[in-house]
Amino acid sequence: MTTATLSRWDRFRESFLWYSFKRDKVAIASFIVLLSMVLSAIFAPLLAPADPYDLAQINIMNSELPPVGLDGSDPAFPLGTDAQGRDLLSTILYGTRVSLLIGFGAVVLQAALGILFGLLAGYLGGRVDSILMRIADVQLSFSTLMVAIIVGAVFKASFGNLMFGEVAIYMLIFIIGVAEWPQIARTVRASVLAEKKKEYVDAAKVMGFRTRRIMFRHILPNTLSPIFVIATVQIANAIISEAALSFLGLGMPETQPSLGSLIKSGFDYIQSGSWWISLIPGLVLVVLVLVINLLGDWLRDVMNPRLYKG
Repeated sequence: MTTATLSRWDRFRESFLWYSFKRDKVAIASFIVLLSMVLSAIFAPLLAPADPYDLAQINIMNSELPPVGLDGSDPAFPLGTDAQGRDLLSTILYGTRVSLLIGFGAVVLQAALGILFGLLAGYLGGRVDSILMRIADVQLSFSTLMVAIIVGAVFKASFGNLMFGEVAIYMLIFIIGVAEWPQIARTVRASVLAEKKKEYVDAAKVMGFRTRRIMFRHILPNTLSPIFVIATVQIANAIISEAALSFLGLGMPETQPSLGSLIKSGFDYIQSGSWWISLIPGLVLVVLVLVINLLGDWLRDVMNPRLYKG
């Protein structure tokens, strides 16, 4: 490691964020679990016993095998198989990767739109502020699921299931991202309204800096703390939205497993005794959302000295 890298690491270790993190056992445990799940999803092709996308590795005769420890189980399938004969452990690893990709992708889109519109509304004010905030108010009157259901249903009816399956990931990222930007925009706008009255902004204006430079290089860095908190929680919300849409048949198709589509695929087999097809992916989804929310709560408390009790 270079001297500059070591100095940055030393500064981080001395920071309040690191100090509060190493004293919070819940945050540490949540981070370890989340990091394990993210790494498992990233390296799914290396860790998964089988490739759920490869039809040559799927045998319908192995369908609905129970997890190891139950009668009729097969050691080759530790968590059992689904109704198509796919190894459930493999589909969960690949499905977690899809859910995380949609969650992070949607939040990146939310942040891009929210930061841009929030900066413009807060700094420029006047008619720009009124128009952007009224658009945000109208959009907030509709729930994410309602917008996603309408757009997804129209797209699916217009282009068919085959076309929808090919672009399902991008469609879900777009739908969830566009539906949730007003929350970030309002937060950024409120921060900008407070920051633009400070002396460093007046100094930048006197020095003749352009509006774009003042907004993005001077004001934006001082408004990032609440954005990090919102973005963390929004990742969990995006993953839940994807699971809900997949369960309704408007998300990922069963041929491209996500945690939501896995839960949906096994829902019809619960009463026949194959409970693991839905239950195990459901538990993984609950744990994933829980640890992200716990990290978001910790980050919120740390970045707000009025709330932090560490």
